[in-house]
Formats: sequence, structure tokens, C-alpha cells
Amino acid sequence: MASLTSPWLVLLVAMGCTLLATARGGSGNPTAGFERVELAAGDFQVQSPYNVPESQRFQYRNGVRTFWVHRNDKPFNTATQTNPRSNVKLRGHDYSSGVWQFEGYGYVPEGTSGASVMQIHNQEGAAHSTVLMLHVYDGVLRFYSGAAVEPDIYNRWFRLNVVHDLRASTVAVYIDGEHKFGTSVTPSESYYFKFGVYMQHHDQSSCMESRWTNVTLYTKH
Repeated sequence: MASLTSPWLVLLVAMGCTLLATARGGSGNPTAGFERVELAAGDFQVQSPYNVPESQRFQYRNGVRTFWVHRNDKPFNTATQTNPRSNVKLRGHDYSSGVWQFEGYGYVPEGTSGASVMQIHNQEGAAHSTVLMLHVYDGVLRFYSGAAVEPDIYNRWFRLNVVHDLRASTVAVYIDGEHKFGTSVTPSESYYFKFGVYMQHHDQSSCMESRWTNVTLYTKH
């Protein structure tokens, strides 16, 4: 496998909903001036439908985490009525001050629609669950179901950086090093990051999938 920090990435993955290969380059460095946060294997907490084995909705192989769900799957536990998901909660790294950044190399295969692939989640019990969700609808990456962040997200690896400035109450989204979106957000007490697939409330495909590798957190105060 080519290094993910080199100018070109070439990767073939066969699992989940599809079999696809592609290549993609990167550009700028939104992480300049940030300090990398060390992540342990146990920090990647998988949440998947409770009625099937985790291995039928999630796979980790050769450094790539692949998540997929079907439209009629169950929630991740019996105590919730939330939509189907196969995703990771980055636990042990909740934050309440400073500037935090999520970085990951993502891939969304053609056909996936009506799914969130990355979130900044508020603390449990908050009035609003999230301050940022990136949804995919028919090949377009959107801020929730609204503003387009990236118009052509299918069938390619992309570098995603999401910067959350708590003092300014803003979020900014970068794709392949280029600033694509920014907005003010409503403050909450604390936050954490999630990524994978989480079915949304309209325009869902029968199977939803995303793949992630080299997921890293950064911070500065």
C-alpha cells in the first residue's frame, strides 16, 4: 500500500457493499501548528446493529476500517430507537476547550446515500446531539442536509480535516487540504468525534458504506 502521506494513494478494498479501486492526491496542511493526540486501539469504540455480529457490519484490515449498514438494520443497542449505524466513537478524548481537529482519509462508494459519515457529537444529554454532521446524498457531501461541502465524493479517497474552535464557536471543513466550508455553531459543554456510517431520515440507499484510515486527532490551546 502506498503511504497515505505521500502525494498519491492507491488502495483496493473488497468488503461491505462494493469492490472499488481509485487514486487520489493531497495538497495543503490544515494541521500546521497543532499537536497530535496519541490514539490507542481501545479508543476506537465500534457501534453496530445489535442483532448481527459486529463482523457483519464492520471490518478492520490492513489499516482500513470499513463500515456498512442496511436500511432495515436495528439500532446499536436495545435501549435506543436511533437509526442503524456502524461507526466508531473516539472515546477518552472528549474536549471542552481549545481548538480540536479530526483528520482521516475517507472513501464513500458510489450508491451510498442518506448517511452521515462523520460527526462532532455533544455530551450525552445535551439539548442537541451534534454541532456537525457530514452527510452523503447522491454523491454530494453536505453539512447535515444543507450546504454542499464537496460535490463529487464517490469512489475516491479524500483527506478530511474538521477543525472545531471552541472559543470562536466555529467549525471548518477541509477536503484534500482545501477549505470547503465553515460556519458558527451553538456551544455545548463538551464534545467528541465519530465516523463511519449512520443512516439519516431521507434518501437512504439500501446499503450505506464508508471506509476510513489514518484517523488522527490534533489540538492546540
